Amino acid sequence: MPAGRPTKYDPGYHPNKAYQLCLLGLTDEELAKIFDIAVSTLNLWKVDHSEFSESVKKGKDYADANVADRLYQRAMGYEHYDVDIRVVDHEIVQTPLIKHYPPDTTAGIFWLKNRQPKKWRDKQELGMTDKDGNDVKPVTVFQIPDNGRNGA
Repeated sequence: MPAGRPTKYDPGYHPNKAYQLCLLGLTDEELAKIFDIAVSTLNLWKVDHSEFSESVKKGKDYADANVADRLYQRAMGYEHYDVDIRVVDHEIVQTPLIKHYPPDTTAGIFWLKNRQPKKWRDKQELGMTDKDGNDVKPVTVFQIPDNGRNGA
């Protein structure tokens, strides 16, 4: 029997709870706080309990995918069905409609900066390569003033 304090890990509770909390966007630090353990203990749980590790991974992946989808929709523009409800002559009138949302420039910029950072960052770094594609270090060239020595 291993020495030390008994584990707080509960296989019937922790994997499902971790999955649900990760769907809400919690970080490992926040999970550890909720479970009243150190982050190092949380990491040990991930190593020692594959079902726990999978639950954390699946919850985070699912949440990230949903956010990415919504960001993509905002960046591209989207539409959805809706119903306009009004009272006309003391009667409820429902009118189906389609709401249109134009592309959002900020969402598009954010998407591109994160998906293709080399192409879309604010600061472009330019470099030189030789014929084999190896980086060439920049050389600083100084021009010495003539000071009338050339007789011109």
